[in-house]
Amino acid sequence: MPKKKVRIATTSLAGCFGCHMSFMDIDERLLELAGIADLDRSPLTDIKSCNECDIGLVEGGVCNAENVHVLREFRNSCRILVAIGACAINGGVPALRNRFDLGDCLEEAFITGIGVTDPTVPGDPELPLLLEKVHPVHEVVKIDYSIPGCPPSADTIWTVLTDLIDGNEPDLAYELIRYD
Repeated sequence: MPKKKVRIATTSLAGCFGCHMSFMDIDERLLELAGIADLDRSPLTDIKSCNECDIGLVEGGVCNAENVHVLREFRNSCRILVAIGACAINGGVPALRNRFDLGDCLEEAFITGIGVTDPTVPGDPELPLLLEKVHPVHEVVKIDYSIPGCPPSADTIWTVLTDLIDGNEPDLAYELIRYD
């Protein structure tokens, strides 16, 4: 009897989407992945919600109420959750605003900043409520594994995925996490 395919899903919060681009950079190995896994929510499927899955990859920091909701829902759907990249692990570039008061950031961006032509802070209820600080994902939900990098290489992502699919603990050789 053929081995049951694992289900993999991904989500992106506050960040640049670079980790998803590295995921896509596994190139022709995507075809190999399709042979052993079904992709649920991901940039390849354009599915916006997540069904029950075996492995979830989350990139980006948590900067607003919608990120919190998406991350908690994603955690509840994923048996194993992997934080991928600097933004998910420590807040990354989005967390640079943590050094400043949120009100001051909004004022400079929308009221007093260079090039502002209509000085109004957006207040549409459709916009997610910003959190006072950007948080790494582990401050909001339990994370099972982390893949460092900004972004991590496609080879690093592939190694973690295939180790997890095979039921093994991810084993990242020094060369896969060396960034100098």
